[in-house]
Amino acid sequence: MDLSVAVTPLYFGAMAFENRKLKARAAQLGPGPADYERSDTITSLAMGVGSLAVPICQYLGAFVVPRKGRFGKVLAGTALAAGVATTVADRVRKRRAGTREAGIAERVASVGGVATVTATALMATTGTAYLSSTSRQWAKGKHHDLGGGVVAWSAAMLGWDLAYYWNHRLMHEIRGMWAIHVVHHSSEHYNLSTALRQPVANAFGVWVPYGALARVGVRPSLIETSRALNLIYQFWIHTDTIRSLGPAEEILNTPSHHRVHHGSNRRYIDRNHGGILIVWDRLFGTFARERDDEPVVYGLTKNIHTYDLVKVVTHEYRDMFRDIARSTTWKDRLSFVLRTPGWAYRRRDELDARFAASPIAA
Repeated sequence: MDLSVAVTPLYFGAMAFENRKLKARAAQLGPGPADYERSDTITSLAMGVGSLAVPICQYLGAFVVPRKGRFGKVLAGTALAAGVATTVADRVRKRRAGTREAGIAERVASVGGVATVTATALMATTGTAYLSSTSRQWAKGKHHDLGGGVVAWSAAMLGWDLAYYWNHRLMHEIRGMWAIHVVHHSSEHYNLSTALRQPVANAFGVWVPYGALARVGVRPSLIETSRALNLIYQFWIHTDTIRSLGPAEEILNTPSHHRVHHGSNRRYIDRNHGGILIVWDRLFGTFARERDDEPVVYGLTKNIHTYDLVKVVTHEYRDMFRDIARSTTWKDRLSFVLRTPGWAYRRRDELDARFAASPIAA
């Protein structure tokens, strides 16, 4: 059984204890953003349950792995045909600007652009997941075995934490990955229930491969245990009731450091991506310390103001597909997926103004 799931009773016990402390604090100081709010907490817990479906999504994804899955050729053919149609439509739109043909071409490019990007992304995600899987990498490198001692455990824990840092950072710096991760940051509250507000679409991301650890001799069982321990550690740092851990703040990821990570303040955005260790952020320039003179404002730069699970999960995908549909160049279409969320939102404002006067808006 997954260790991170097996300790679920501890999660609920800790949340109950924290809730009592927060209520006592609120009685003295007034309500705060760390307090439990019924609808918000239910949404977070529901997301936690939904995240357990991710392995199912990954299994289903195997059917569309290029050259392996049953539908791989269909997906590749769809991407190619849609890409050609979109490219032709782009040219017609430019050459026949202002005509009825240009309006039709713009509609074709709108649909074709989304279809091309979606099909290509599915091929990339399923293909890399298949090639980098722990079992596959272990089979290819099984002549190496670090065993079950200190060296193996150190490699597993440190290797997982380092890969997690880069994957977490990429989820903030690549818009297509942010669409997966944004659900975890969608709450305007910050307490232990927020830790359970996990993404349900991890199967649709391209990751720094944790399976690489198996290739160098770390046993799959150690990799899986390291994953679970990393997740369990990250649960307790989603709290406002612990202010500082003293000297440990220099090495470990702590509640203070992770509060910064969940901040929408300009100073705090895209900081402190570490899992267990904060040293990765210090090494790679993404560290920021919590400041007493700037309280953390939790949530997104533009909050979604809903507890609807479908909207929480899909709102960024919806916006991203709309942005791709309104694009008129491949540079923009790809940039809306591969560049930063900040770039995408600025570019969206420019396209919105142009789209309002476009025939496709009629």
